[in-house]
Amino acid sequence: MINRIKQRIQEGFTLVEILIVVVIVGILAAIAIPTYFNYVEKAYASDAQTQIKTLLEECKIWKTTHEDFPTDVQEMIDEGAGNISKSTLKKWTFEIDLQQSADGGSDLEGTINATSLEEMPGGVDKKVCFDVETGAFTGYGTNEECAG
Repeated sequence: MINRIKQRIQEGFTLVEILIVVVIVGILAAIAIPTYFNYVEKAYASDAQTQIKTLLEECKIWKTTHEDFPTDVQEMIDEGAGNISKSTLKKWTFEIDLQQSADGGSDLEGTINATSLEEMPGGVDKKVCFDVETGAFTGYGTNEECAG
């Protein structure tokens, strides 16, 4: 009996057993890798989304002390109104297009967009868009493309 166990241990795995394991690992990788990349993409996009939300609030403050909304992030930074880190500015460029709603109310219209630069690990020219009216993000890291 002991000799049989020793002999079975020394024989190793059959080719079929090894192939089954390789197929199972391949199937798991085919499921896990796209899911992983999706999470990584959403993480990179959340950096821009957080900064866009901060920019929106800073633009509202800007409007109270200036006549109109800012059109350039650098203008806000130069006047000390923009709180954007240098590392973020190396990864993303921001476009602000805000205006008061046409009906004269306190609602805002427009968009704030972020476009990735070469230093962003997720790739260059990835666009995150925020529609102020709907409060919805589109583009990179979401399932919807940016409008326009």
